[in-house]
Amino acid sequence: MPEPIWMITFIFGIILLLLMFGFPLKLLRFIGQGVTKLVIGAVFLFILNTIGNGFGLHVPINIITSAIAGFLGIPGVFALSVIQLWIL
Repeated sequence: MPEPIWMITFIFGIILLLLMFGFPLKLLRFIGQGVTKLVIGAVFLFILNTIGNGFGLHVPINIITSAIAGFLGIPGVFALSVIQLWIL
């Protein structure tokens, strides 16, 4: 049977490896999800601008509007179009 100090060292080593390599993977996954949502938001705004062109509606596509449309989804696109029509 292995000595307790070796078992504790082994478990501590596994935890250390997970902390060292798990954090960058989570960070990369988080960044990848954010970029994906930005692209989806830009696509939503492109579709809105294509359809809304006949009604005189144009929402500029930039980082801020893409982030709002991407992270909030369809309600975010609706909010941007309402802001563009009634406020600006």
